[in-house]
Amino acid sequence: MVVIIAGLVFAANFWTDFKWFQSVGYTSVFLTELWTRVLLFAAAGLVMAVVVGASIYFAYRARPAMRPASLEQQGLDRYRQSIDPHRKLFYWIAVGALALLAGAAASGDWQSFLQFMNATNFGSNDPEFSMDIGFFAFTLPFLETLLGYLYAAVILAFIAAVAVHYLYGGVRLQNDTGQRATPSARVHLSVLLGLFVLLRAGSYWLDRYGLLFSERGYTFGAAYTDVNAVKTALTILTVISLICAVLFFANIYFKNTMVPMASLGLLLLSGVLVGVAYPEIVQRFQVNPNEQRLESEYIQRNIDHTREAYDIADSDVQTYDATTELTPQELAEEADTIPSVRLADPSVVSQTFQQMQQVRGFYQFPDVLEVDRYEDTDGNLTDTLVAVRELEGPPDDQDNWLNRHLIYTHGYGMVGAAGNLIDDEGRPVFTEYNIPPRGELSEVTGEYEPRIYYGREGAEYVIVGAEDEYDYPLDAEEETEDVPTPEDAVVDESRAPNEGDADGNGEGGGENADADAGAEGEGSEEPEGSQAYTNYDGEGGVPLNNFFDRILYAIKYQETSILLNSAIDSNSRIIYERDPEERVQKVAPFLTTDSRPYPAVIDGQVKWIVDAYTTSNNYPYANRLDFNQAVTDTFTDGSVQQVGALPGNEVNYIRNSVKATVDAYDGTVDLYQWDEDDPVLETWMGAFPDIVTPRDEMSDELIDHIRYPDDLFKVQREVMREYHVTEPDAYYGGQDFWEVPEDPTNETDEAEPPYRQTINFPGSEEASFSLTSTFVPRGRENLAAFMAVDSDPRSDDYGQLQLLELPRSTVIFGPGQIQNAFDSDADVREVLLPLEQSEAEVTRGNLLTLPFGGGLLYVEPLYVQAGGGGAASFPLLQQVMVGFGEEVAIGSTLQEALNNLFEGGQDPLPEPDAGEEGTEGTEDEDPAEGDAGAGDEEAGGTDEELVESLNEAVEAWEEAQESNDEANERLRDALEDIEGQMGN
Repeated sequence: MVVIIAGLVFAANFWTDFKWFQSVGYTSVFLTELWTRVLLFAAAGLVMAVVVGASIYFAYRARPAMRPASLEQQGLDRYRQSIDPHRKLFYWIAVGALALLAGAAASGDWQSFLQFMNATNFGSNDPEFSMDIGFFAFTLPFLETLLGYLYAAVILAFIAAVAVHYLYGGVRLQNDTGQRATPSARVHLSVLLGLFVLLRAGSYWLDRYGLLFSERGYTFGAAYTDVNAVKTALTILTVISLICAVLFFANIYFKNTMVPMASLGLLLLSGVLVGVAYPEIVQRFQVNPNEQRLESEYIQRNIDHTREAYDIADSDVQTYDATTELTPQELAEEADTIPSVRLADPSVVSQTFQQMQQVRGFYQFPDVLEVDRYEDTDGNLTDTLVAVRELEGPPDDQDNWLNRHLIYTHGYGMVGAAGNLIDDEGRPVFTEYNIPPRGELSEVTGEYEPRIYYGREGAEYVIVGAEDEYDYPLDAEEETEDVPTPEDAVVDESRAPNEGDADGNGEGGGENADADAGAEGEGSEEPEGSQAYTNYDGEGGVPLNNFFDRILYAIKYQETSILLNSAIDSNSRIIYERDPEERVQKVAPFLTTDSRPYPAVIDGQVKWIVDAYTTSNNYPYANRLDFNQAVTDTFTDGSVQQVGALPGNEVNYIRNSVKATVDAYDGTVDLYQWDEDDPVLETWMGAFPDIVTPRDEMSDELIDHIRYPDDLFKVQREVMREYHVTEPDAYYGGQDFWEVPEDPTNETDEAEPPYRQTINFPGSEEASFSLTSTFVPRGRENLAAFMAVDSDPRSDDYGQLQLLELPRSTVIFGPGQIQNAFDSDADVREVLLPLEQSEAEVTRGNLLTLPFGGGLLYVEPLYVQAGGGGAASFPLLQQVMVGFGEEVAIGSTLQEALNNLFEGGQDPLPEPDAGEEGTEGTEDEDPAEGDAGAGDEEAGGTDEELVESLNEAVEAWEEAQESNDEANERLRDALEDIEGQMGN
């Protein structure tokens, strides 16, 4: 019964896997992996069976005809009597079991075999052996694996031979004649030992190349002792092993124990003296006293290869003075930066999305939203917070198998909000919203399929085409019509509510709702609780067009309803493996997927974009790191990431070689070759031809939404902590190493996540969509460097890492210090204290760092949520804290906060929407009379005497104490002269 049940489960999983690959069009991946596993299983099993089986057979054939009478042999007689009647059965069971174990283990190394068979050159050589790096990445690992299986086969054959010889008297522990083994047994065991030593010689030779992954020295890779002692020792040991192997084989003729014992002793002695003692002497007495000087060359190798392996070798490093004081003119030049600052925190605003756009309790948004770019109706690219409205499951009181798997099958619609706009209540301004979806995003991208059958939430599987599926509530538009839209944005940076709008949503939202209702508006007339239904008409999923398939899926999911439900027929389809990240990993098991797939509207469909990496841990000299630990931060739990088949999830080479998309409606998976120079991807494309599409076949809309991946940036950030140092002496000292600061806005001790924002990087002509992070010196909290990477795929600088190194002599507050300054500043505390003492819940948003006016500006939004409001409350952006140098300030808007920071509440920065007139004017003019000031300047430019006359009049008016009338009269005369001049 156990065998039958196990067989049925295996058959069900095997066949349903095949059907799944067939449904997504990647059958070649399934078959290539399958036949590679079968080949390795058969080869390893056959080698193990032949080697061990032959050893047992020869041991039995060489048994002595007459066994000497002894107590030892008498004790063995009862075992022989038990075994002999079933000798062949025991033989085949033992050989078969070992073959199965060896085959099963070997089949797991299918990736290593495919890389070996399709190896591609890197085009660069290692500095020690002058061999292409492809040999170390693809060939050496497989040769070491192959050698390991041969080792195991010979060792097991030797153990089996000793056991059989002992059982039948060929080897004896007690013997009065002193001969403990028969000549045949000695020959047999000598041959096996000779094979073992011969394999050991091959292992010593390969170990020479393995020195490039040594951890003996100060840095990873071959160090001074490895190159000058261990390498020589391994060469000597290889020669000695070959000599010993010959001596073991020669014992076929000598047939005594002296030769093999002498050979074995020579091998062990040389291993201790040459392989262990000699390198240890060199390390302790030559290297340790002079480590910095002797290791310098090898530290440089480690630095160069690590920077190349993690693709940081071409980083643009600038020394940045980080100005801490700005003149009014410099501030005016930075005014255009203000509108692009992303104040909306993706992790905080998610709660607002949930409350304002959830529509029904069974819809769900992610805890952290994604940041993408979309054009507005004027054609300007805007940082946009996006998410899809996924279906978590049926309502709690209706959660049964039918509803979960047949009725509530999909989410509905895309939701987006401008990252740099808020309404007058502090809510995000939605650019795509409601059910059915509408907004600026729809106007720009056109109509698209809003149904989300493939996403990160929902049931493990759903069956479509069996029952009418819940689509969306018809009264949803009424419930969500009060949504902040771009018309409601606080463009004048004013927090005052719009007149005539008691709810603070602005008139634009109501007008937009009325204008866009259209045919969809009729749904609001339906009775409360009415809802629309749909039937899936896509090609996603696997057809359940026969009873046999239903049986297999019933076994797979251990659910009899799949078999017994009468609504499931030949038109039904089962949709499973719905998570976009898991789908990409399944169709391309050689890739590692990024932990942050994100949705985008592309070519009329909602598609998940998944960044995928090729990785290796066999790049010579490159420092290895734990991928999981590197990508862990406040938002990401790296423990869930699996890096291909790499042991311990350690990598020392990574490239973002593939951009993948997963259609949210039909589940179509497309893989695009993004990095066309990656030899690892070229190797895998040789193993799996035609599954990766060339880069030039990517649509323009898809390229518009490509961005630099989070996990790659975090890995590079982790490497950059030490490997921004490029001089071996400085690296050896380690004084300039950095750390990634902890997130000061979060109570955990996790690293601060990188932030996506549009910034004006120093030296760049225009702002760019970037991924940014900061560094602090090891053991200190002040800022050491600012790191960014261009994330705009249309830019020639896409993927270019840029680093601003701050001078060590100037103390610039780091994230933790600036957060402490916010918390301790008297003016900030005066604003925060009433909020914190009330029942309101205060949430600190992401602490953004961005270049500003030759320095670095910190911006932190502050959200307030009604205390005790329960599930209905959500955070509203109420204050913005800013820091520049060591100064901090707070304001109800970014504009106000900057004014308070730089001019004590004055207005040094023109309004973002004021145009040229708002950035000009004289120092003495009244802001309310900006046009007049402009006119005065223009008049003065045509007649200097009139301007001089005006200045004299103003001075006389200011100095006059008792003759104000006379001064005023002179001022009026001057103004009349100017007016007359302008009239002419």
